Amino acid sequence: MSVWQKISNFFSSLSDKSDLKKSFLQLFDIGNFLNGGKDAAFTLALVALSAKMAGADGVVTNSEIAAFRASVDVPSGSEKQVERLFEMAQSDVAGYKTYAKKIKKLFFDQPQTLEHVIDSLFYIAAADGVIHEDELYYLKSVSDIFGFDDKKFEQISAAFLVDDDGADPYLVLGISPTASIKEIKRVYRSLVGEHHPDRLIAKGVPKEMLEMANAKMSAINVAYKVISKTRGI
Repeated sequence: MSVWQKISNFFSSLSDKSDLKKSFLQLFDIGNFLNGGKDAAFTLALVALSAKMAGADGVVTNSEIAAFRASVDVPSGSEKQVERLFEMAQSDVAGYKTYAKKIKKLFFDQPQTLEHVIDSLFYIAAADGVIHEDELYYLKSVSDIFGFDDKKFEQISAAFLVDDDGADPYLVLGISPTASIKEIKRVYRSLVGEHHPDRLIAKGVPKEMLEMANAKMSAINVAYKVISKTRGI
């Protein structure tokens, strides 16, 4: 049974519709929801973070909602469930830090998964063409909760905070422009090992994150290709 089928069944099981007005966090405790189902718990928490990300600048746009759907693998027929969850998370009184801490607790041993969450949030923030100051503050705050330092946050954001020349390939790989060819190759191999979708699946990363994992891998490959061309690797 897929995550979205489980969520649909859970909605159907609610005898008292007033339960839907309760806190999103109380309704979907990601420590216990669906008998401790880690995949469903993760998906629900990501919905909450994404919904609050979309409203960080005070306006939720259709492009931001569409970006969420694009960053999370939502099967055909589950769109209504996504909209329902999104609306619930937006109206929930619990702060985003609560959900960020829950995700951190679930995936404390899988930093790559946490990184892909930040990638997804950046993707949503940039969907309307600009990342606003309030959205950037939100992203940095979630990154801090996940345990990433300033340097790592700069690397993650490099693919999204671009200028007219595009993303800085060295920032994308997290290396200095003066790095040796040997170091560039070493870092590239390391990043491929960390972010390749097949390896993430083997580590138990939720399927909902694989679309963003593919996008991350593409950004890494493009950055390495650009550097290889300019440095003659």
